[in-house]
Amino acid sequence: METFLGMDAVMLARIQFAFTVAFHFIFPAFTIGLASFLAVLNGWYLWSKDEAYLYLFNFWVKIFAISFAMGVVSGIVMSYQFGTNWSVFSDRTGPVLGPLMAYEVLTAFFLEAGFLGIMLFGRDKVGNTLHMVATLMVAIGTAVSATWILSVNSWMHTPAGFGINDAGQFVPENWWEVIFNPSFPYRLAHTLTAAYLTTAFIVGGVGAWHLLNGRRQNKGVRKMFSMAMWMAAIVAPLQIVLGHEHGLNTYEYQPTKVLAMEGHFETHENGIPLYLFGIPNQEEGRLDYAVGIPKIGGPILGKGWNASMEGLDAVPDDEEPPVAMVFWSFRIMVGIGMLMVGVGAWSLWSRYRRKLYDDTWLHRAALVMGPSGLVAVIAGWITTEVGRQPYVVYGEMMTSEAVSPIEADAVGASLLAFIVIYFAVFGAGVGYLIKLMRKTPDRAAYEDDIESGPIRSAGIVPGTQMPRPKGRTDQQPAE
Repeated sequence: METFLGMDAVMLARIQFAFTVAFHFIFPAFTIGLASFLAVLNGWYLWSKDEAYLYLFNFWVKIFAISFAMGVVSGIVMSYQFGTNWSVFSDRTGPVLGPLMAYEVLTAFFLEAGFLGIMLFGRDKVGNTLHMVATLMVAIGTAVSATWILSVNSWMHTPAGFGINDAGQFVPENWWEVIFNPSFPYRLAHTLTAAYLTTAFIVGGVGAWHLLNGRRQNKGVRKMFSMAMWMAAIVAPLQIVLGHEHGLNTYEYQPTKVLAMEGHFETHENGIPLYLFGIPNQEEGRLDYAVGIPKIGGPILGKGWNASMEGLDAVPDDEEPPVAMVFWSFRIMVGIGMLMVGVGAWSLWSRYRRKLYDDTWLHRAALVMGPSGLVAVIAGWITTEVGRQPYVVYGEMMTSEAVSPIEADAVGASLLAFIVIYFAVFGAGVGYLIKLMRKTPDRAAYEDDIESGPIRSAGIVPGTQMPRPKGRTDQQPAE
């Protein structure tokens, strides 16, 4: 079998898709939550007439626009790979997954794209009411887009409502069962909540950076940090509950994945331990240097204290996923989730003591945790996708059966090209986003955008619907 750098075409195609989707995933994970945050900011501004919300909206809407654009561009590449590297998968699953992807474009992407321009540049042209409607439509569109994509992905994990025709293609027999397959509700709730938490910690990290840099009197900075910490305090514990329910669903339909996540190589006859740490040794079929809590794994999995459970030793070797990767990515995700809960609880304590904007150590912790949501969603994605191997459609189609008849050298060359281009293009984009985040959300920055920024370049000038703010909400100069 031909190889490239010691890897065959199947492994190279998997690495290429994993690399591109990991880059892509961080942008929707951010923009889904940010779109809703913008809708809240805009609504609060219209209701309260507090100009700080207007400054915050203007501050974050530019970041949203760039992130949205990078998400669209990075998403196009994945559809390209379906034709080049995964043509067999596309052919066999097309009758089921093709319509779902089309529905995502028709109902979600068009909704986002149709109203995005109004949200960015149309406040003065269409009035505050329609501008608010446009902002809501963009927020709804991002959530609807995630809904369809997660339905597609969930069907690949828990396929339902299908048959197989004479050509070996999966064909729909019950669209309700296809769309609302057994893992879809849990995966949707868990992923959307992860997106909102990701945005909250990025917003909180940016707010913390400004607080640490002497802008504690800036009303916009205080509001963004406060709103982010409320989100962390409320949603992070909820995410733990949703993750647990998702895990129970996964154990019901993909038990092998849970065994890899938990490091259960051996069968347990009298109680299931909960392994906290260890070093998976897949070749020997054991968890080396295991540190765990006896029997508590049973109740966590909905079983009794003395329950039994078959381990990976009861699974054929060729049906086991790469245990080490699944084991550690799961712990990274859970560990970050627990840290998020801790930061949320810390913020409540500081708020209770009226020290939310003066607690320097909380601000430092929030700054460090700023990108943590992005790390957690990537770790969760690795857990989910690597954990279903060696299947691409769980229990129905092997990954090795889905790859295109393509040479390893061709896949390897395109993979190297993607790595170079992605780091150059998206590295520059992320650098510019960080530059925007360093600016101060105040009147000076707002007026600068009106005079020389994208609002002026689009031919829009302040009018009766968006008057210039008449008073300062802070005393900090813009950067």
